Amino acid sequence: MGLGEFVLARALHVLGVVLWIGGVAFVTLVLLPGLRQYGAAGERMALFERLEGGFARQARATTLLTGLSGLWLVHQLHAWSRFADGRYWWMHAMVAVWLLFTLMLFVLEPWFLHRWFNARAAHDPVGTFRLLEGLHCFLLTVSLVTVAGAAAGSHGWMF
Repeated sequence: MGLGEFVLARALHVLGVVLWIGGVAFVTLVLLPGLRQYGAAGERMALFERLEGGFARQARATTLLTGLSGLWLVHQLHAWSRFADGRYWWMHAMVAVWLLFTLMLFVLEPWFLHRWFNARAAHDPVGTFRLLEGLHCFLLTVSLVTVAGAAAGSHGWMF
């Protein structure tokens, strides 16, 4: 592996994470609180579905980019043994967050969650919106802890 390939892979990995988790932060910290002030609860859910659909496409692309570049980096660096060392907890966290989002974006959301949220919102739009906010806060928190751990750990900080 040449230095140029490594730098490109790491840059693509970081760009993927920035676009993906940055989008989650925008949805969680800006879009959802803004929608809370918007019209009737049912209208909020419909507008959220429309606006979030564009982000979901971008999130699918960036999670793929992040996963593929991360896999390539682990393979090229022969870093598989780090998964057996608890000091590299952040690598486990990166994989777990990636798997969670990949499962949600590619399996649960299109096959189940979209219909379930719409059906739930028809009966309880306020509670459904609150649940949506809570889930996004949880996902963002786990993601940011992982990003912080990965940034510190990849620069030598260990517990």
